[in-house]
Amino acid sequence: MGERAVNLSGVRTVELLCSPPVEDAVRAAWHRLAEAGLPSLARNIHPTNRPHLTLASVDEFPPGVEARLAALFDTALPLPVRLDRITVLDGSAPLVWLVRPSAALTALHAAVWDVLAGADGLLPWHAPGRWIPHLSLALRFRDADRRRARAVAAVDRPAGAFVAARSYDGSDQTVISLGRAGRWRPTNGVGGPRPGTARPGPRPPAPHRRPAP
Repeated sequence: MGERAVNLSGVRTVELLCSPPVEDAVRAAWHRLAEAGLPSLARNIHPTNRPHLTLASVDEFPPGVEARLAALFDTALPLPVRLDRITVLDGSAPLVWLVRPSAALTALHAAVWDVLAGADGLLPWHAPGRWIPHLSLALRFRDADRRRARAVAAVDRPAGAFVAARSYDGSDQTVISLGRAGRWRPTNGVGGPRPGTARPGPRPPAPHRRPAP
């Protein structure tokens, strides 16, 4: 089963953030989709909205897990990444830019799941063996528009790195850094958490929703 749009009002995610070449390419794709009148995450104005790769999602972090995840990411990041093709998951669901699953990324994903073993609410479509690594472009998308979306959004297959990790807390719509790498700042100056916790500004017009990769 692929990803679905789910309400993250009461969950904690584990996410990787991109270096400028990848982040800028995804943001540019968001804006090209919006300018073409297609669904796009460019329309999500919440300050925590930025390109990210979700590794896992749980109801809550058990005691000590946050520190263990931070130590893991301090060792593993930065991690090279290259984007692949654009597709629609499950026929009529999120439009995504697939991430090539390198051995290092697959190993990091499995390690995160080892740390989270026993946590309540682990979403099964993130599990090793089922997970489809990707960066989201739009939450709701018709499969019939996939060819047009590819023509509009994908000008190349950029490469870069995952350089930081964070966790989104759906209870108060904030993000926290996971590890020293979380102090990396995006060069474009928008959409990313600063050191520590990013507090939300005005709430978006609809409940904040993200795909569960």
